[in-house]
Amino acid sequence: MNDFEELINRVAVASAASDLLQPPVSAAELDAAQRTLGFRLHPLLAALYRGVGNGGFGPAGSVLPLSGGPEADWETSVVKGYVDRIPPEGSETWWSWPEGVVPVLDRGCAVFTCVDCHSDDGTVLLFDPHTISGQDLSKAWFVDAGSLAEWLETWLDGRGRYGEDGLGDVFGLSPWADATARL
Repeated sequence: MNDFEELINRVAVASAASDLLQPPVSAAELDAAQRTLGFRLHPLLAALYRGVGNGGFGPAGSVLPLSGGPEADWETSVVKGYVDRIPPEGSETWWSWPEGVVPVLDRGCAVFTCVDCHSDDGTVLLFDPHTISGQDLSKAWFVDAGSLAEWLETWLDGRGRYGEDGLGDVFGLSPWADATARL
């Protein structure tokens, strides 16, 4: 049994009745998505897409699909959502998005739950552009959970910000200390 197998099974059971749950991705689909992203997904996130489904699981049954068809837009796919947020090389813009941070849950009004695929634990971040003052994007990033496993356990146990009352907001969250260095 790998480190994530029990957690993945719990997520699968909790999500089985969701009308939004999609069939899992194949190894080839996962590889293609990672090639497009230019990095590997956090191992737990990859295992969820391979073992639970291509979206439609997690809090509010709302984890985004890894990738979608040609009609998919930035709101409906992790891959397109990430790629579309990276400014073209050499462009002159104040906008930036941290490398390796993928949006996994659209919370509405341009607010996203994201996973830092470059962190060992898969830190779960909240991006809320409504908290930006001026053009300082570092103020829009908050730590939602220290790890993807912790985030899922909180949801599975019906605790904290992911209980029946919805997805929560930024109040009480710590700013993401790495935001300034990663933007």
